[in-house]
Amino acid sequence: MIMKPKLAVFPKCFMDELCVHHTMTVLEWIDLAATLEVDGLEFFSGFFGDDQELPFAAKSRLAEHRLEMPMLCCSPDFTQVDSTLVKAEIEREIAMIELTAFFEGKFCRVLSGQRRPEITLAAGIAQVVQIIKELLPVAEQHRVILTMENHYKDNFWHHPEFAQKMAVFGQIVDQIDSPWFGVNYDPSNTILAGEDPLELLERFKHRVVSMHASDRFLAYGTLADLRKEEDSTGYAARLSHGVIGKGMNDYDRIFSILRDVGFDSWISIEDGLNGMDDLRESVRFLRSKIDKHFSSE
Repeated sequence: MIMKPKLAVFPKCFMDELCVHHTMTVLEWIDLAATLEVDGLEFFSGFFGDDQELPFAAKSRLAEHRLEMPMLCCSPDFTQVDSTLVKAEIEREIAMIELTAFFEGKFCRVLSGQRRPEITLAAGIAQVVQIIKELLPVAEQHRVILTMENHYKDNFWHHPEFAQKMAVFGQIVDQIDSPWFGVNYDPSNTILAGEDPLELLERFKHRVVSMHASDRFLAYGTLADLRKEEDSTGYAARLSHGVIGKGMNDYDRIFSILRDVGFDSWISIEDGLNGMDDLRESVRFLRSKIDKHFSSE
């Protein structure tokens, strides 16, 4: 019997409200997301700040709506060149693993870090691999899988992802063999790297344990123009998340590949920059594709 993947949602449309301006609380987001036809919510590391009571309230609110918190999105920056800053990033990631476990989640994101000009390719790869391997016993202790994403750039980073390119990403992933480590696949990020998302999926399909569903498009200009704007804080204005199914990704082919390797984990929607109506449309699209490709018939 084929098991269908579960669908979660991430509040890409409300990140500033939740984490910068604080005009929305995570409890309000849970109530709003509960109106969507999803199985869970992907949380972000910046939802709670220093409020030690809020995670308990959020866990209770999730239970009220019968929603899970399967995935925690965080952005460790392991390519720091200052040893004190490296240690701080490791300690922060440990706290995120513990937070994932608190919510009975299964996946906690790891990244390589920023592509700083002062760190060489070889040194960066070695440092990232060493750090992730050091974190594996912590992940195992808490029964949480570390998910390495083929990432583009964090909203608050200056430089793009160190392991943005498939070749670098592969050199890191291939050196880490553990049941507590896997790949979080994001097809749109591959496009932003100037590479083929289907080629990347074929390359790592047996390592994929979770997925970000998104669709990207350029509001204006070209990918070459985007390259010129990468080394600036945050995302370039020309870059947009679109309603899933209306962008550059071939979800029929993506889901066909995932089905063939028995993928039955979580797919989290990164969409909705234009609000809840876009999110609802993306949910409907993905539900239809999941039903089509993961049917037992």
